[in-house]
Amino acid sequence: MCLRVLALAAILLASPNLMASNTPEPPAAREIAAEVNDESITVAEIDAILSASLPAIPITDAQRHQLRAAILEDLIDDKLLSQFLAKNAPKVDPAELDAQMTSFKAQLISDNRTVAEFLKQTRQTEAQLRAEWAVQIQLANYAKREATDEKLKAYYAANRDHFDKVEVRLSHIILRVGKTAPAIDRAAAKEKLQAIRAQIVNGKTSFAAAAKKYSQCPSALHGGDLGFIRRRGLPEDEPVARAAFALKVGMFSEVIETDHGLHLLTVTERKPGIASELEKCVVEVLEAYTEEIRTQLVKKLRGEARIRVTLP
Repeated sequence: MCLRVLALAAILLASPNLMASNTPEPPAAREIAAEVNDESITVAEIDAILSASLPAIPITDAQRHQLRAAILEDLIDDKLLSQFLAKNAPKVDPAELDAQMTSFKAQLISDNRTVAEFLKQTRQTEAQLRAEWAVQIQLANYAKREATDEKLKAYYAANRDHFDKVEVRLSHIILRVGKTAPAIDRAAAKEKLQAIRAQIVNGKTSFAAAAKKYSQCPSALHGGDLGFIRRRGLPEDEPVARAAFALKVGMFSEVIETDHGLHLLTVTERKPGIASELEKCVVEVLEAYTEEIRTQLVKKLRGEARIRVTLP
């Protein structure tokens, strides 16, 4: 979750139109941000994660609202997953959690830190940390049960570029339109991006120049260059990664829609990687397959759940 929050924070804090304020927002510990199948998520939970992710960084009210909304989306996903696993996966043996805590303490000691310091920094309790571990263990066990040899082989074949560590250097132009934006706004943004694509394809402008002029991303300063990515290097934007690896160097994508907005892509370089073998990377394959299961499961659960968002 923190990676997603930090990525959004980088975008917000890089915007010249948003000047940070040092005035903290009053706490709202008892306010309910959302209800997920009758279980509540509080504003206090959101703000604890926000404070841990961006310690001592002043932000505006508008930035805080956007970051809170992003954190809430992740907390809803986490809540849906834990509810599902509570009903469909075996409970975790407390001894397994004790063993994980012992290992975790040893890791912290090697970094000259304590569990108490870690919990204070991350704004959580030991009970919350153990609950998070329990969900991770349940998900891993659930995935192992689902991951037949045939499914793993098919998944490996479909994602061979990732396991071969193939990389592409990706540039993009993004027009940011939220997933809850009116259809007319998304349609207008799509039409604008299609017009930009036509200018690039017809040689009236370069991709880099168009990115600098139109893209709503810090990468616009570098002509839209995002650097090298791996096939599953953009977990929040799978359609972007999938389209990027389908492109030949120098080609331009069609307009791609994600929850974050509309994208136009080009690949400027490709590194072939090294041929892998399933038998030698089966652990990595299982880990990636587990994350795929999580993504698809949460998507399905969202379509079935009763979710009421009341975030102020």
